[in-house]
Amino acid sequence: MSIPIIAFFNNKGGVGQTSLVYHLSWMFRELGSRVLAADLDPQANLSSAFVDDDRLEEIWRESGPRRTVYGCLQPQLDGTGDIAQPRPEFLDDGLGLLVGDLSLAGFEGELSSQWPACLDRNARAFRVISAFWRILQRAASDLQADLILTDLGPNLGPINRSALVASDYVVIPLSPDLFSLQGLRNLGPVFRRWREEWTERLTKKPAIQLDLPAGKMQPVGYIVLQHSVRLDRPVKSYEKWISRIPSEYRKWVLATDPKSAPTVQDDRECLALLKHYRSLMPMAQEVRKPMFHLKAADGAIGAHWHAAQDAFRDFQSLAFGILRAAGLPAPAGAPL
Repeated sequence: MSIPIIAFFNNKGGVGQTSLVYHLSWMFRELGSRVLAADLDPQANLSSAFVDDDRLEEIWRESGPRRTVYGCLQPQLDGTGDIAQPRPEFLDDGLGLLVGDLSLAGFEGELSSQWPACLDRNARAFRVISAFWRILQRAASDLQADLILTDLGPNLGPINRSALVASDYVVIPLSPDLFSLQGLRNLGPVFRRWREEWTERLTKKPAIQLDLPAGKMQPVGYIVLQHSVRLDRPVKSYEKWISRIPSEYRKWVLATDPKSAPTVQDDRECLALLKHYRSLMPMAQEVRKPMFHLKAADGAIGAHWHAAQDAFRDFQSLAFGILRAAGLPAPAGAPL
């Protein structure tokens, strides 16, 4: 039985997606889940959030296959074999990171050429397109993980197509602006097309012993990040964009009638409205901790300490909301 993969994806950058994956990885671990975080963005921002520069340089400069997602793919690219054994970076007991790699961009061309080759029942094409899924499942199995969270780059290229085909569930982070709404117009149709195209390819699988992803790619909701709030109401400059999100999400992502869409505050598709944590975020980045783990020794005193407690409650609620929306069980022993 495969381990559930939750992808966090928006083809518009700058919405706080990497920070979201970072904090949720720690929160799911806090709640008792064993978690594999996977950096499938060639910019490797999630890796730099988890791991300091000295350690990243050491990983990237290793001789032989790197301890990165790209290192797992090198035998395929070199023509010497299938995927290599993944070697995640262990961050905590029960939390591991599949380290990203700037060299991953070099896999784009291979994924692009092998996608149509699947229709010709080409065995290697299926091995290449399913590589992300098989790497993630193998790494998560070794970690005995309950969940896999993936961070993807902001584009609709071949890398993200294979990463999304590998996913069971998709969470869409949004900002309350025109660009995020425009992004939704691209996401929904692309999700449906890629799902249909992968389903067609699965019927062409050659007679080889190879487990493949189902390509479920189920949207489970959206998160509005860094919304400005004044007196518990969105400031006027953002209000019109926030108010349009529920209908746009229904029309383009869910392909349902948007006419009866609720407000974003009452929308069951909205997993969270996360506020801008302002000075708390740089404080957390400096000590390389999630915001809700900040202590007085880190400088979180007074208002900062209370903000850290608020962040804990926000991310705890979001973690449970994602599990409910995906139909996944809460970790054993987690608070209700």
